[in-house]
Amino acid sequence: MQITINGKQHDYDGDPAMPLLWFIRDDLKMKGTKYGCGMALCGACTVHVEGNAVRACQFPMSGAAGKSVTTIEGLDKDHAHPLQIAWAEENVPQCGYCQSGQIMQAASLLSANPSPSDEDIERGMSGNICRCGTYPRIRCAIKKVAEAGK
Repeated sequence: MQITINGKQHDYDGDPAMPLLWFIRDDLKMKGTKYGCGMALCGACTVHVEGNAVRACQFPMSGAAGKSVTTIEGLDKDHAHPLQIAWAEENVPQCGYCQSGQIMQAASLLSANPSPSDEDIERGMSGNICRCGTYPRIRCAIKKVAEAGK
């Protein structure tokens, strides 16, 4: 099967049930997408498949076949996506482990809803866990990007 990751096409001939996360991390050596819980509950492994946020730890390679996948490395080649900038400006990361998944989820949220309310942000980000509790800063960064886009 073929899969496009961050604009580059890759061939895969392994187990179609293997989670996309392992292809990204082990085969392609991209380490921005993190392994968290392995059960699609924490969001550390969030990537986009055809623009939609998915949990790569439970998303099978067969589901990615012929599709376009974007990881945190592909969000912006210069790491200058508005969310990445806002994350730094708002000092969002503490330990930082969950942040690539948080940013990818936020990008998907803003793509679907460019002007989210606080409730929209809470609902849209609810599946992404931050053990450090930086949720208020995450919300501020998302709102900052939404406001700049108006």
